[in-house]
Amino acid sequence: MPTAKTKTPAQPRQPNRRKPRVYKLRLYVAGQTPKSIRAFDRLKALCEEHLQGRYRIEVIDLLVHPQLARGDQIVAIPTLVKRLPPPVRKIIGDLADTVRALVGLDVQKAD
Repeated sequence: MPTAKTKTPAQPRQPNRRKPRVYKLRLYVAGQTPKSIRAFDRLKALCEEHLQGRYRIEVIDLLVHPQLARGDQIVAIPTLVKRLPPPVRKIIGDLADTVRALVGLDVQKAD
């Protein structure tokens, strides 16, 4: 004997409420050198312009914590490591080439 099916009213579709992607960035430096300071300043400006409110920057001074270089396989400084969102990416240098930095962070597509 077939059972009666009850209809449930259609639920209104909820707008896509995915959390915005948060960029977790690590900048490896060696002290307060002009190149390290320039890299941080450029990274901060880039993030404020393109990732406003969606980024976290962790600065790791390898003069203070040299053992931390091994985890991200740092061979040159300054080096920026994008940890999240995947994939992990590394950008070596003071981030003078803004387009290259944006492509490396997956914020902008390569031309």
